[in-house]
Amino acid sequence: MIPLEWMPPLMFAGLVVFLIIGFPVAFSLAAVGLFFGMISMAQGFFTLDFLQAIPGRIFGSILANDLLLAIPFFTLMGAILEKCGLAEDMLESMGQLFGPMKGGLGYSVIIVGFILGAITGTVAAQVIAMALITMPVMMRYNYNIRYATGVLAASGTITQLVPPSLVLVVLADQLGRSVGDMYLGAWGPSLLQIALFAAYTWFLTIIRPQDLPPVPRTLTGRPLLIKCMWGIIPAGVLIFLVLGTIMLGLATPTEAGALGTVGAIILAVLRNTQMTKIDRIAYAAGLIAVAGCLVAAYTVGMKTVPFRISFSVFFASIIWLCWRAWQDKALHDLIVEGMRSTMRITSMVAFIVVGATCFSIVFAGVDGNLWVEHGLTSLPGGVWGFLIAVNLLVFFLAFFLDFFEIAFIIVPMLAPVAQKLLTPVVGADAALIWFGVMLCVNMQTSFMHPPFGFALFYLRSVIPKTISSADIYWGAIPWVGLQLIMVAIVIFAPITVTFFLDKPHGIDPSTIRIEVAPPPDEDDLPPPSFGPPR
Repeated sequence: MIPLEWMPPLMFAGLVVFLIIGFPVAFSLAAVGLFFGMISMAQGFFTLDFLQAIPGRIFGSILANDLLLAIPFFTLMGAILEKCGLAEDMLESMGQLFGPMKGGLGYSVIIVGFILGAITGTVAAQVIAMALITMPVMMRYNYNIRYATGVLAASGTITQLVPPSLVLVVLADQLGRSVGDMYLGAWGPSLLQIALFAAYTWFLTIIRPQDLPPVPRTLTGRPLLIKCMWGIIPAGVLIFLVLGTIMLGLATPTEAGALGTVGAIILAVLRNTQMTKIDRIAYAAGLIAVAGCLVAAYTVGMKTVPFRISFSVFFASIIWLCWRAWQDKALHDLIVEGMRSTMRITSMVAFIVVGATCFSIVFAGVDGNLWVEHGLTSLPGGVWGFLIAVNLLVFFLAFFLDFFEIAFIIVPMLAPVAQKLLTPVVGADAALIWFGVMLCVNMQTSFMHPPFGFALFYLRSVIPKTISSADIYWGAIPWVGLQLIMVAIVIFAPITVTFFLDKPHGIDPSTIRIEVAPPPDEDDLPPPSFGPPR
């Protein structure tokens, strides 16, 4: 007879054993959950009826969850943009703009990583694209190899934090918070992370200027301006459309993801086809119509004639440009490849969700949530001890688990305890937003851990073999340190997350007076009437 209090740690230990062996995480979760479920039924901890909650949750609250539909849309958007030449144009334009400065190529990679992170949402695509384009230039101008590999890998991982990150979508779902609030909470740490990277680059230009030399421009004047505008403005418009519609409440994340996918196809059309006069008219009309939709939505409302006219023009331009994309055979292969990549990622997430559901329901049935809560609330240091311990746990789990796996396995266990402990610090509404963004900042490091970081593997696969793996690993360490500094900032300065969430109303509660009118005199009341009115 196994005591009930032993079951949660045994389940957790069993999962660790499977992970060490290298068995796929999704199937490990399901196997451990069902195995301990059988043991629990034999021990009498619960009956077979309890396990019926597994298919009920999978088909009821997970597969019917509209929020998770945003994952394939954002993934497809990133896959299309990865292949349409957007990264090349942005890196070339930023390189021309910042190249003559010491460390200019480093600043360019950091800024482009930030912008691409807000568009593509995929670390692999971002690291590979930037390494293929920028690494030869850095090597040609004698940039320090360790700095070059480190900045490329780190700037690729910023996509985990910058909205509309898939990590934030999944965390919002697991924590039961709105995606819009999660995005608002992530903006502060995202900008601070970029500032830290840029400050580190500037510091290196001071102490070792020979390691980050300037690069001469090949464009000046009007050609440089056109190059920069063509490389930045389309991406900025797409970011504004996707994020603006979510954070301003004009669309759900799924709808915004669909809009972003359509925008990615349009950008692919603009960059990969010979545009006719009608195409240019349709493109210009669509941009004007977008502005018209936003203005009409905020001035006269979305159910008015101006909004409907603007939206109709926008929809018509989208239909035309998507039809042009379908006619272009090369672009049509591009889209099919994007769909294949999306199918692989979405299928992986679906299997992890199913496995995590099997594990979490059995874990809850043997009082695993109480075991976790008791262990975390009894830590020394109170709230700060809890936050430090949780972040250390996530940091080390990130050596072995992907962010999807951490989000679906660990976060549901920690969320109730976080809500209870963090509410006195930042309030009930912001507690889980702060906690989720904090974990997101931490999970960036999962791609940078030497020697297991996937960003380092992606980098190794595309850079010249003359660069040793030791240079890649040593180059990553300072950037992992910067990411950990960012984790500490978010822990001890929650205002970095809650600043954009706070919405002061500007009203002093002490000046509010509520006056209740006295009841009317009975003589002033009309006489009662009986029967139907005449």
